[in-house]
Amino acid sequence: MKSISRISSLILLLVLSVAINGCIGMDYRGEKNHSIAEALSVPVGDINISYRIMGQGEPIVLIMGYGSTMDMWDPHFLENLSSKYRVIVFDNRGMGNSTATPGNFSIAQFANDTAGLMAALGIERAHILGWSMGSFVAQELAIRHPEKVNKIILYAGDCGGKEAVMPSSKVLSDLANNSGSPEERGMRLLDLLFPKDWLSKQPAFYKWFPIPKETTRPENIERQTQAIATWAGSFGRLGSIESPALVVTGTEDVIAPPENAFILAQKINGSWLVQFNGAGHGLMYQYPDRLAKIVEDFIELSN
Repeated sequence: MKSISRISSLILLLVLSVAINGCIGMDYRGEKNHSIAEALSVPVGDINISYRIMGQGEPIVLIMGYGSTMDMWDPHFLENLSSKYRVIVFDNRGMGNSTATPGNFSIAQFANDTAGLMAALGIERAHILGWSMGSFVAQELAIRHPEKVNKIILYAGDCGGKEAVMPSSKVLSDLANNSGSPEERGMRLLDLLFPKDWLSKQPAFYKWFPIPKETTRPENIERQTQAIATWAGSFGRLGSIESPALVVTGTEDVIAPPENAFILAQKINGSWLVQFNGAGHGLMYQYPDRLAKIVEDFIELSN
């Protein structure tokens, strides 16, 4: 794999660098209680999808990552976005309170589900933001349903297939390790989501990190695992994405190494690329205000 510096010299795009002094800070969090929109449900194809809507304005649909539900979005991030936009979050097929029918899951199916949810809510076209696995779904949505996608934000993602830069063998082992108590497993996950130095300097972090209230059946998480494993990737099709694209990465992301952001930005015409210095896969929780501002700037300023 070429180094980041080599790849970046080949990319004709706008590169924005977000500098975090000392790599240990975070956006300010007050003591304010965040209001949570009521969860609703709507039939979409062969399933029912659970969703929430916050705010007014242009719609932006957020697609959640692997094994998680919509209550894992950072509330501070949602509050910032919903002050400008109509924000729609939802549970993917089989996750949380969204139902699932028998059979295999696929990334393409998740993209079709997202398009179906938009249609069910009367949304003809929206900005799309996908996190991690959600970025795979966002890519497929932009490729398969371009008429649905206004602008696209790919956060902590990759293109899949043999072209994607994989995590280290240790990270893959830690991700697959289900041993130990729930607390031990949780700590391993946090060590993967955030730089250890940052975590060590945020003693209050555990007080506001969102705790999922929804539950998901293990067999549906396994079906989601298989959907990721069988996704052929988008590398050869990224050039067909016509929507303006923002690619966001943390320089310390060990789950989706930042080289992947350069691959995506190189292949999607006219992309913006933003690197958060000192941020990990969970940069949304580290810097929710700044991420929301970058998304807002991109939507307002990109052509």
